[in-house]
Amino acid sequence: MSSFMLNATDRTGDQIALLVILACFPGFLALSWHFGWGVSLNVFICIFSSVIFEAVALSLREKSLNYCLQDFSTVLTAVLIGLSLPPLCPWWLPIIGCFVAILIGKHAYGGLGANPFNPAMVGYATLLLCFPFSMSQWVAADPSYSSEAQNLTLIDSIMIIIGNIQQFDGITGATPLEVFKQNNGLLVTQLYSEKEIFSESGWAGVGWEWVNLGFLLGGLFLIISKIITWHAPAGMLGSIAILSLVFWDSGSSASLGSPIFHLFSGATMIGAFFIITDPVSSATSAAGRLTFGILIGILVFFLRGWSDYPDGLAFAVLTANFIAPTIDKYTVIIADSEKNR
Repeated sequence: MSSFMLNATDRTGDQIALLVILACFPGFLALSWHFGWGVSLNVFICIFSSVIFEAVALSLREKSLNYCLQDFSTVLTAVLIGLSLPPLCPWWLPIIGCFVAILIGKHAYGGLGANPFNPAMVGYATLLLCFPFSMSQWVAADPSYSSEAQNLTLIDSIMIIIGNIQQFDGITGATPLEVFKQNNGLLVTQLYSEKEIFSESGWAGVGWEWVNLGFLLGGLFLIISKIITWHAPAGMLGSIAILSLVFWDSGSSASLGSPIFHLFSGATMIGAFFIITDPVSSATSAAGRLTFGILIGILVFFLRGWSDYPDGLAFAVLTANFIAPTIDKYTVIIADSEKNR
């Protein structure tokens, strides 16, 4: 334990990755509580397949296979993919996502430290584009489905994942972001009263607010432990809050949702603290990370409001990854010009 209490600069990359994995635990618990065994099964499949793909890649590159057993960055990528996938999705979906993330998103560019794009988001975005139906089949935390969904045993969940999907259609439902996307003329107050996913919830949809609170708690731990800095999360959350306030319009039928709704629904908090803070594919300077986060927040909000994807975090992150070197270049130029005045 004492080794983890070192300053961030004294920790190894694997120690940092392990701490980030541990910080995911509150969000993982909230996901598992509201969405069942499928969350754990997704994470297990992702970790198992990612380690295998890592070993294959290292073998092809003629590197030591022992490293894949110690490389927590691979496990972290797998955990982030597993936590992002719909619970009870077919078994092959996380395997394909991890295949793309590890072999293409990571090793095709030269391995850890050389990848310009976040590997987890490369895998996740590929699944969104190639398998949109399977990626939309979230187990509903809606109370009207809870008795059936929460009564699923581990064996039931395994049977659904490997192909016995008769029960699955009865327990899936729209996420809060999808409900807003599909709103047909209802005021926000009417939407919240008529849809149980909101009427039985405090802020942002049954289950989702607690999931986001869990990842917020883990994210604050990372900041306090100096594993990450506040700049990128603050930029992303701040821009989402400001834009959702601007477009709130007091809750008309055209409203995209309140700031609280956007901050505590979907993948907001896991994105802000665990995905966009990847040190390899994000900006490097403090000003650059703040700008990077602001850009992602803007893209996430507009993708939620005017694209075919209710969340859009993966596409926002990959776009910002592409622009990150430019952000670094110009934030350094601006900082240098300020010093020379």
